[in-house]
Amino acid sequence: MSLVFSDTTLKNGIIQGIERELFGDDGDGKISGNAVRLARFTADINLALNEAWAMILTASGKWNWDDNNHGDHPIVRANLVSGQRDYAFTLDGSGNTILEFFKVFVKDTNGVYHEIDPVDVQSGNKWELGGFTDGLNAAGIPSVYDKTGNSVFLDPIPNYNSVAGLMVYVSREGHYFTVADTTRKPGFAGTFHEYLVMNPAYKYARRNSLADAESKGAEMLRIEKAMKAYYGRRAKDEPSRLSGRITPFK
Repeated sequence: MSLVFSDTTLKNGIIQGIERELFGDDGDGKISGNAVRLARFTADINLALNEAWAMILTASGKWNWDDNNHGDHPIVRANLVSGQRDYAFTLDGSGNTILEFFKVFVKDTNGVYHEIDPVDVQSGNKWELGGFTDGLNAAGIPSVYDKTGNSVFLDPIPNYNSVAGLMVYVSREGHYFTVADTTRKPGFAGTFHEYLVMNPAYKYARRNSLADAESKGAEMLRIEKAMKAYYGRRAKDEPSRLSGRITPFK
């Protein structure tokens, strides 16, 4: 069952779950009806979102998770500018922070996108890095890229302009909650929305030395384990590969 942020009527929101977890059946309104507590727990829920996203992104492997609250795809574009090697990508088109780059495509002079290969200037060999380090600044259609900080560096340096000529597949932060939210849901599988109840409840119980802090922590860890296992199996459309050593008959 998926959970909305707050539902004071049906009592099936994340905030209401925390109220029951911490204050029992008499907890209605203890958070939702108190502006200071609501702000504090909203902050704790957003920190729990950070932890959930980190677990999901780590576990998802080749399947690139994206918060389903986003109204677009995790793809960003930039104009290619003749003579410009580096292109910074800090935010996507909706202002969400970009976390990682996965694939880079460059549009050639005929307007066709081609995937280009990654290299690592910090650790690569001199043959593949010559264009980045020889100072010649060779120009042409880019064929490789290096990721440094939040920027993509191209080689050769483009010698032509192209609108939206650089296309990058990324991972990015999801949507955070605000105190005014009601029906917004977390952007991951509803099976694990209870994590956003147990994580803040455990931290509150620990801070306030509640007797059941340990049991709340154990339940939180149980959900974490199940979440990692679930997202580690998401790429079911990819064939499994078996490998091993064959021992010849003697």
